[in-house]
Amino acid sequence: MRWLTNENSKVNTESSVLNRWQQWGGSALGRMLFSRFLGFMAPYTGSVKPLVLELEPGRSLVALNDRRFVRNHLNSIHAIALANLGEVASGLAVLAALPENVKAIVTKLEIEYVKKARGTLHAFGSAELPPNITEPTTQIALAEIKDEIGDVVAQVKVHWQLRLKEEET
Repeated sequence: MRWLTNENSKVNTESSVLNRWQQWGGSALGRMLFSRFLGFMAPYTGSVKPLVLELEPGRSLVALNDRRFVRNHLNSIHAIALANLGEVASGLAVLAALPENVKAIVTKLEIEYVKKARGTLHAFGSAELPPNITEPTTQIALAEIKDEIGDVVAQVKVHWQLRLKEEET
């Protein structure tokens, strides 16, 4: 994620996510650019073209437009596109809240599909991280995905392993 760091600084990539959002997230163009760069740095995430609408420590809002590329044979949004959207919403909530000396990686993802997903979707990501992380720990972040009328179409639970950057993985 080189685009997130200033070449002359030793800024943590994860904390820089929030810094860049604060710089770019105030306009429609900035949100679009932030989202495109996010997709460039995480190509699989970018494959569904999520649009980050809001971001703060422990909270995110990410949209996904319904289009042919993310649909399945049932004429609804594909299950894995929904999982991808939930993972990015939870991940942004985690990364925005992460202390500078901590890294995070997904170890488990659970998803419940509630109804067929059609139309523009919004994933509400949330995460509460411990204030002081000194040893490896697993934290659960959530994403609730809703359709245009506000019905929940999927609920995602993502297990994030948090550990100090100096530790071996």
